[in-house]
Amino acid sequence: MTVRFFHTSDWHLGQFFYQHSRQYEHEQFLAWLLEQIQQKQPNALLIAGDIFDVINPASSAQKQLYQFLADAHDLAPHMQTLMIAGNHDSGYRIEQIEPLLEKYNAKTVGVIHKNSEGLIDLERLLVPIYDENKVIVAWCLTLPFLRPAEITGFNEQSTNSQNAIAYLHQQLIAEAKKRKTPEQALILMSHAHMQGGETSDSERPIIIGNEEALSTTLFDEVIDYVALGHLHKPQKVQDAHIRYSGSPIPLSFSEINYKHQVVEVTIDPTQTDASRFQFEAIAIPRSVQLHKIKGELTEVFNALRALPKGEIDNIDQREYIDIEYHTHIPPQPNLRQQFEDALPKDRYRLVRISRQYLATEKNEDVTTAISLEPPTPEKLFQQIWEKNGYSEDDLVLKDFLSLVQEAEKSLEDEQKF
Repeated sequence: MTVRFFHTSDWHLGQFFYQHSRQYEHEQFLAWLLEQIQQKQPNALLIAGDIFDVINPASSAQKQLYQFLADAHDLAPHMQTLMIAGNHDSGYRIEQIEPLLEKYNAKTVGVIHKNSEGLIDLERLLVPIYDENKVIVAWCLTLPFLRPAEITGFNEQSTNSQNAIAYLHQQLIAEAKKRKTPEQALILMSHAHMQGGETSDSERPIIIGNEEALSTTLFDEVIDYVALGHLHKPQKVQDAHIRYSGSPIPLSFSEINYKHQVVEVTIDPTQTDASRFQFEAIAIPRSVQLHKIKGELTEVFNALRALPKGEIDNIDQREYIDIEYHTHIPPQPNLRQQFEDALPKDRYRLVRISRQYLATEKNEDVTTAISLEPPTPEKLFQQIWEKNGYSEDDLVLKDFLSLVQEAEKSLEDEQKF
């Protein structure tokens, strides 16, 4: 029996990019995805975490998700939508709406639960995928972002985070093997940082201190496909069937050249040759362009004036500009206005300016950024730490990030009530 599904992740609904809403861009992506669902009619849509950008998303971001689920169900009633929580999501929040999700043939796994015996509830993590005739064609092993407090302390195999993660994978895959028939595929969906994955500067760190990224050895050979979330660049991790789908839109200027995509996967477990697993990367159209302009001031001004012209009335549809200019001298006080004046009128949004002093005999290259984007807790802590004259210290940063995770977990716990 063949199973066909879409793999996507890291939507970050509700994101603000240097104080500018991404709602229009997300609307365009979701409308495009609905067209693909209507055309291809997959058995399932897998969303591998970071559905929202923050754990307490705005009502407009939540409305985008729920409206999408309703529209997708109308276009493909038999399609299941399976979602897991990422490190940006509140697992408790996205699980609270299960009665609503059921109406749209959707399910979410936000946190790791215990069963009546105090052990990990594996039943909740194993989700059957059906074909249009209600026959099980695959099992999806769903692993949301794994917070240490949820997975440690069950037994002697889960005394620390790394051991607990390995134990959880072993137990879940063993249970899946018991249920699987030869005609059914096994798909594992996880939100994690894998060894060898290429990162961008927009991903919130989830590896603390010296804790290593996860190894693909966690995935038994019986797993037909691993649908990963967290890293924004589409990529395989060692093997073609272990993949990050990447984010649907660029979430930082470092992602300008990413080939954003949704992965269409087809698995036929009855085959033993190359036809068993097939995938196609479906390119996502970019609705708003990003431009990074670098060089000495003369080069920057020439590049700005050479940009395409033509006014765009809706500010949310205007293209983003990031300028990095190189100079020997301090900036002129009205330089930003000069940049704005050089841009074609009403088409662009200048959201970031950085200055790099050119190397001289006395100094090395130094880059100073003027950013309108609020710093993350980690970046703010590092700035204050360095400003007070302290050198970089991995142990101190590890302790601080642990406190951040505890605070986020506390906020999630409050949402359970």
